[in-house]
Amino acid sequence: MTFSTASDSIRVPFAQNTLLKAFLAVFFVIWTWTFLRTTDHANWITENVLTMVFIGGLCLGYRKFRFSDLSYTLMFVYILLHIYGAMYTYAENPFGYWLQDRMQGDRNHYDRIVHFSFGFLLAYPMRDYFKNHFGWPIWVCWVLPVEITLSFSGAYELIEWAVADVFFPAQGAAYLGSQGDVWDAQKDMGLAFTGAILSMVLASVIARAKRR
Repeated sequence: MTFSTASDSIRVPFAQNTLLKAFLAVFFVIWTWTFLRTTDHANWITENVLTMVFIGGLCLGYRKFRFSDLSYTLMFVYILLHIYGAMYTYAENPFGYWLQDRMQGDRNHYDRIVHFSFGFLLAYPMRDYFKNHFGWPIWVCWVLPVEITLSFSGAYELIEWAVADVFFPAQGAAYLGSQGDVWDAQKDMGLAFTGAILSMVLASVIARAKRR
């Protein structure tokens, strides 16, 4: 079985893609487990609305475009990070507390990890899509994922504000997870932006190394 990347134009159909089937099976098992184990189902539902939209979009668009195996792997890892955070709320995540104790920090940084991962793990699938679906110029496929990451990060912070302050104020503090940091939104956007830049730089270096 070959492991495709954004450089490959041939993609294996779902019926023959063992890797993608395994990802879906593992995702639904873990997703169900997080729902059963969470102590705040209202927050879990709020956090997972975008997860459902994201998965639904991938399924509906599968016939028109199939991502590479590498892109699906990166998206799979990101989604697992997100639903694990939603299980406890980001600010109360046990792994974040473990890191806080180890690093002697002043806050739970799990939300920072996921925001960085948003850029680092999802920029490459965006490049895959722009390159192989639209066939845009190479430089656009390298730059646009970084710009879109920053735009999406800003839009997400606005969604967080709307959810926490307008639609579901009872879940506001848990959903935001700002932990008293007045610059939380800006730091989250900065981390996602940095992750996307790093992802594109690494992908570019690896691609050049392969050509040589």
